[in-house]
Order: sequence, then structure tokens, then C-alpha cells
Amino acid sequence: MRLLIVEDERRLADALARGLTLEGFAVDVRYDGTEGLHMATTSQYDLILLDVNLPGVNGYKFVAALRGAANDVPVLMLTAKDGVYDEAEGLDAGADDYLTKPFSYVVLRARIRALLRRHGRSTSPVLRVGELTVDRGARRVTRSGAAIVLTTKEFSVLEQLAIRPGDVVSKTDILTHVWDLAYEGDPNIIEVYISTLRRKLGAATIETVRGAGYRLVDHG
Repeated sequence: MRLLIVEDERRLADALARGLTLEGFAVDVRYDGTEGLHMATTSQYDLILLDVNLPGVNGYKFVAALRGAANDVPVLMLTAKDGVYDEAEGLDAGADDYLTKPFSYVVLRARIRALLRRHGRSTSPVLRVGELTVDRGARRVTRSGAAIVLTTKEFSVLEQLAIRPGDVVSKTDILTHVWDLAYEGDPNIIEVYISTLRRKLGAATIETVRGAGYRLVDHG
């Protein structure tokens, strides 16, 4: 899943980005409302964390602009304001949820996952393909009950394939959802991770569809 954080408190924004990246999300950060809105309207995101008091375009105008453009990406507003009218204004503008600072990271993470489920951007927490099980909540992979140890990035690449078992997933799709926009390396890095996954899961588990991408097919 790919997230955008628009927050002018840099320490908070960077801390959230680090934590969510460790959770397996691909995260982009902008510290200005104008730049954030440009990102939100030119790139595809699964969810946006949006501060209210932003330079450039404030959070209310930001989300109103998104909804006016028929962009239904889930928006979780973050604000130091705790008045009911402030919350109502944010929700009326088109935000999906509202979290008052200071907040618990555990609560933030739970709100994010709830929004992703509510908007159909998150499939079942446990994915099964043949004898392969991918537990997205526990970030655990097993085959026939035996645990397979994966790194965070390996898990995220496998997750993108397991969400659509049997379908071809392009390199672009994997890059978009697993790496953030700051990544400027070789897109062929995906081939390295696919090779590692084949070694750990079995060579026949991931098929290469020449010129199109990869397909997860567990032959048992």
C-alpha cells in the first residue's frame, strides 16, 4: 500500500514515515499543502495522512479540491485542534476520519488499516495461494505450516503478487506500491527480489511472463 503524508511538522512527518515504512508501506512525504495536493492529484495513493494547518493550501481546501476532482482516496486528517466544529468541518469537506494531536502511533496504525478495509483497498488479512499462506497482519509467511523468513521488502513484493494470485503483476505496479517516489535506483531491483523469493519459496512459485511481469502460482 502506498501512502502520502502531508504534514509541515517535519519531525512528526519523518517519524511517521519511518514507522509506516517499517510496517511495509511505501511512503511519500510533503511538508507543504500546495506540493502535497500536486502529488495527490498526479500520483496514485491508497491513503493520505493530512495535516489541517498547512502552508500553501490548508487541509480543508486540500480535501475539498480532491473531492471536487472526484478523487475518492481515503483521507485521515491530523490536527492540533480538538473542537467538535473543527472535526465537523474536516468531515464535511470530505475527510474520512479525524485524529487529534497528540495521538498514539498504535491508534494511528489501527485507523489507517480500518480506512483501507472500509474503502476496499485492503483485501483479507490472510492470503492463501495453494499451500502458501501470507498473513498480512502478522507479516508472516508459511508453506504447509512451515515458516519462511522474509525481509520487509521481500514480504511487500510477495504481498503484491499474493493479492492477485494467478494474475500478471507488472514491474511498474510493484515499484509503485513497494518503493516510494524517492527511489531513484535501477527498476530491475525487482528481479533481485523475485530471484530471492524463488529461492525461499520454490522456483516454480513465481512465473515470469515475458514483457508483462510476474505471476504467483503455487503448484503445491
